[in-house]
Amino acid sequence: MQRRPQKSSQQGISLFVVIVLVLLSSLIALWGSRTAIFNEMVVGNDADYQRAFEAAQALIQDAEFDIRGERSDGASCVPVSGKPEVCRVPNAINTVWIPSEDKETGDILAQLDNAATKCEKGLCLKRITNQDFWNSKTTLTSMMANGVGARYGQFTGATTGNASNPILKLNQTTTSPTEGGWYWIEIMPYDSNAGNSGLITNGDSNLGLNLKPNIAYRITAIAHGLKPSTQVVLQSTFVRQKLKN
Repeated sequence: MQRRPQKSSQQGISLFVVIVLVLLSSLIALWGSRTAIFNEMVVGNDADYQRAFEAAQALIQDAEFDIRGERSDGASCVPVSGKPEVCRVPNAINTVWIPSEDKETGDILAQLDNAATKCEKGLCLKRITNQDFWNSKTTLTSMMANGVGARYGQFTGATTGNASNPILKLNQTTTSPTEGGWYWIEIMPYDSNAGNSGLITNGDSNLGLNLKPNIAYRITAIAHGLKPSTQVVLQSTFVRQKLKN
């Protein structure tokens, strides 16, 4: 009598191994794709931050040209036809401007004091409340408005080209306050007798700042990236010094 071969207890194990390998391969592929997406997000966020940082630096520099009354090439600012705000020539439109003499400072500060935000067209009184106003959404919203803040090139006539920072290009085309960037210049009168206060102990009471006029300016620039979560804030202090004869 012929004996039948017994069925192997290993039947079907190959299918099980293949399924496990497929699952492992899928998990590895999923992990790889998620890692690639994460890296892409990190690189994209970093690139957007760098764009915003460079735009904020350009806004600071534009504000300095605004204070000096110069164009971006260092030449004296020349009014532009159709753009009455450029160069801040005192008139019915430019009710506030950069003081060129000490006697103008009082009138300009009084004009700014009448504004609800204490700012008008990028010029502001020295802040006596929280300095980091950008951390208050309500305050920042009120500051980022036409007639309160200043845009890139608004008062200097600076323009952008095809290769310019896209955030600065947005500055000159957008109407949204949360796009592009803004700057504000705080006018802070400087007491020319500060050197006689007795705080200086090296025996030299003459600071030799040669300010013209006796004003220090604090510039705050905020640039928004192309991504909604990107925002860069820079501050700088600037003074105009007159050259000795």
